[in-house]
Amino acid sequence: MSTSISTTVFGQLSWPQAPAAAQFHRGPGLNTDQSADTDKPFFVQRAERARAARTEVSFGQFRLLPAQFLLLEGDEPVRLGSRALEILIVLLERPGELVSKQELMSRVWPNIFVEPANLTVHISALRRALHDGRDGNRFIINVPGRGYSFVPQSSCPSYLAVK
Repeated sequence: MSTSISTTVFGQLSWPQAPAAAQFHRGPGLNTDQSADTDKPFFVQRAERARAARTEVSFGQFRLLPAQFLLLEGDEPVRLGSRALEILIVLLERPGELVSKQELMSRVWPNIFVEPANLTVHISALRRALHDGRDGNRFIINVPGRGYSFVPQSSCPSYLAVK
């Protein structure tokens, strides 16, 4: 009576072929220039980058341990989401330099299209966790429409140490 739109083959859903006219076309602003290795899972890529990173970066009252994917304030772990922590790691790879929004998004969300608002939300969470803009501390600056830069300006005597 009616035909099935999909069939199950060995537990996987199989969809019929779309007509030739219904093809996907890249829209403007869709980033297709991904530098990430697409053959490896995201967390494997992140672990490899962390191993290649410095062992410890200290700034203000904070210490970042990239290999452990851990941010400490004094000796206490800072509650921070993995995407915000990944943004911090990317910014700390090039302190004082402007990192474009596009580069941040492609590094933090490789092979995934996300709205720029996601970056803004995670930058905001990162700034809150770092007490950015309070007590003379300034860590992340924004160049509107272009990107972000890690520029440590702290009331603490030792504001950036890389080990």
